[in-house]
Amino acid sequence: MKIFGRKISLSNKNSYKCQYPNIDCKVKTFEVIKMAEKKRKRVVILGAAGRDFHNFNTFFRNNPEYEVVAFTATQIPDIEGRIYPPELAGELYPNGIPIWSEDDLEKIIKEHDIDIVVFAYSDVSHEHVMHLASRAHSAGADFWLLGPKSTMIKSTKPVVAVTAVRTGSGKSQTSRKVAQLLQEMGYKVVAIRHPMPYGDLRKQIVQRFATYEDLDKHECTIEEREEYEPYIDRGMVVYAGVDYEKILREAEKEADIILWDGGNNDFPFYIPDLWIVVADPHRPGHELKYHPGETNFRAADVIIINKIDTANREDVQKVRESIEKINPKAIVIDGASPLYVDKPELIKGKRVLVVEDGPTLTHGGMKYGAGYVAAKKFGAREIIDPRPYAVGSIIDTYKKYNHLDVILPAMGYGAKQIKELEETINRADADLVVIGTPIDLRRVMKLNKPAVRVRYELEEIGEPKLKDILKEFVEKHVKKE
Repeated sequence: MKIFGRKISLSNKNSYKCQYPNIDCKVKTFEVIKMAEKKRKRVVILGAAGRDFHNFNTFFRNNPEYEVVAFTATQIPDIEGRIYPPELAGELYPNGIPIWSEDDLEKIIKEHDIDIVVFAYSDVSHEHVMHLASRAHSAGADFWLLGPKSTMIKSTKPVVAVTAVRTGSGKSQTSRKVAQLLQEMGYKVVAIRHPMPYGDLRKQIVQRFATYEDLDKHECTIEEREEYEPYIDRGMVVYAGVDYEKILREAEKEADIILWDGGNNDFPFYIPDLWIVVADPHRPGHELKYHPGETNFRAADVIIINKIDTANREDVQKVRESIEKINPKAIVIDGASPLYVDKPELIKGKRVLVVEDGPTLTHGGMKYGAGYVAAKKFGAREIIDPRPYAVGSIIDTYKKYNHLDVILPAMGYGAKQIKELEETINRADADLVVIGTPIDLRRVMKLNKPAVRVRYELEEIGEPKLKDILKEFVEKHVKKE
């Protein structure tokens, strides 16, 4: 017979020989049988279609001590009501695992006799996390946070990880800069992006993107395109999906170096050989108040204080003081995020509608981004309020994130929402659309008015430089042929 997946042999009716290290080998047979019949710990994983799936795959999937009864969903629309499919869930879950709403947490715990609630999403305040812990505890369950040892995977190739203390800090532009510098050194860099599996999970186990046709084939959302297109534009391959062990093994086949491009402010799925973290002085103090951004901040080998060119000097100093107090061994790079606008002269004197990166504005908590800064800088006569023109789920977005007013978040988690975003833009009484998203929205929708694009790029100020840090990294970690 087996206990917790390990074989035991009964030597007589009163005792047995046992190889399981945590069991007293002197217990009686009936006690062994009782232990064998003991139910698995019942678990619910709180997530947002990303870290939650990874935690399941790495810690729970083939673990007979636990039964994951359900995932819950928040942050991302239209996730609840789906099934984590058996193809991903494994042999212990022949029917897959349901995904329910986090709003029903107490009900789920009580009706399904949940023993453990596992928190597994990112870019939320420490207070938010502990409110969920209190909800779990009050309903009778334990509350867990799984850390790097339980969830990070070791690569056979060197790994550079880029993460941030908050969404919207400038992680994407930093990842692009790291990729560019390593490419210029002659290395084949393959990027692996934090998950955004918002479609059919069966089709998204391992995704490889090398062309724009790949984006269409995988029916990518706006958020996905924003992250993948810049790599494709640089002639790079980027992987994503759901099963990050399988993804890594495929990426390793064609890479000299793996670039982990983190999402939100989550910590990496892979053990990094160099860990770069971006901090945002527009939100001083957030590096110590948000989960798991503080984890990144404390663990970083390199911290980039970004947006120094537009932040208050006092706020930059607050971030520096946090580094000196919390992670004094980290190498600190000062960074700016200069704006690049195609045809900036079109903005002057116009009534403009500003569309910004969705996650930066929603769970990132920012009130504006690159588009707003560009509109102000280049003399827009008026930035119009998009809310009167919103339709469908865009109306719901404004209700949920009521800190937003004159900015339109580029929500596009599916074909229907992309269409609603398009209709909102086209209904707006504006002369010009200022697109502050990482991709050109005109690739995925038809606009009835002219538009200009705004982009940020990372520009280092003074010394040290990323190039020098990366040179030292490759000398230490990349094998010479």
